[in-house]
Amino acid sequence: MRPDVQAFFDPATFTASYLVSDPATGVAAIIDPVLDFEPKAGKLSTTSADALVDAIKARGLTLAYVLETHAHADHLSAADYIRGETGAKIVIGARIVEVQKTFIPVFEADADANGAAFDVLMNEGDTLPLGELSIGALHTPGHTPACLTYLIGDAAFVGDTLFMPDYGTARADFPGGDPATLYRSIRKVLDLPPETRIFVGHDYLPEGRSDYRWETTVAEERARNIHVHDGVEEADFVALRQARDATLAAPTLILPSLQVNIRAGALPDPTPAGNVFLRIPVTRAA
Repeated sequence: MRPDVQAFFDPATFTASYLVSDPATGVAAIIDPVLDFEPKAGKLSTTSADALVDAIKARGLTLAYVLETHAHADHLSAADYIRGETGAKIVIGARIVEVQKTFIPVFEADADANGAAFDVLMNEGDTLPLGELSIGALHTPGHTPACLTYLIGDAAFVGDTLFMPDYGTARADFPGGDPATLYRSIRKVLDLPPETRIFVGHDYLPEGRSDYRWETTVAEERARNIHVHDGVEEADFVALRQARDATLAAPTLILPSLQVNIRAGALPDPTPAGNVFLRIPVTRAA
C-alpha cells in the first residue's frame, strides 16, 4: 500500500520532516519535526512545527504519532511541542536509552536514562497501526546506536542513515557510531524491494545541484549512491567514511540539540524566575 507523504524542508538545518498519512482513514504520523532555534540569540520558535500542525488541520487528518528516527545532533526536535498540541505519542528506537546514558552525564541533565520521556520505544520487527497501514521498525544503527528506519507501505524513512545518491551517507563518528555497523544497516535498507521509496532526513546540496531533494528509491541508491552503491565492499566504505568523518566539524547545534532531544524535545524546567537555560559544557584545549 502507498501512504501519502508530504515533505516540509527546513533550509536553516537542511532537515526534511514528513507528514505521512493513510489515504483510506486519514490517520497520520509526523517524522522528525524541527523546533526552530536561533543560536546567536538563543531564540526558539515553533514556525516549522506549526506548519505541520496546520497541514494536519487543513487536511482533516488525525495525528497518531511523532516518529523520531534518532536523537538528532543538528536540530532541536519539536516532538514534545507537537505532543502537547495534538496528544500524539512520541516514538523512537529502544536503544535511545544508550544514547541517554552517554549524554545525560555530559550535560548533567535532569533526565532519566530509561526512555520514559518517549511514549513508545520500538525494536526491530515491532509494528504500530496507522489506519489501514502499519509502521514497521528496521533497526539501522551506525550513525547512532538508536537509529530506526520506519517502513510504511512502500516507503522507507531512513533519517540520517542514507542521503540522496549524489551526496552519499551519514557520518559515523558520533559517540556510539561505527562505520562498519552503518554499512551493514545500509545494506539492510538496500535489500528492500527496488521500487521502495526512500525519504532521507537531510539534503545538503552537493556540488553541481541547486535544488533540494529528499525522495529517491532503493534501486537508485543501489545504482548510484556515491559512497555505497552495489559493488562497494564494507572495508572500502569504512575507509572512505573514516577519512571523510575526520574532516567534518561538529554540527552547529549539537550541544543545544542533544540535551533537548534526549528528552523527546522537552526543554529543561524553568528556574524559579521563569527562565529556561540550555547548558554548554566547556572543555580546555590540550
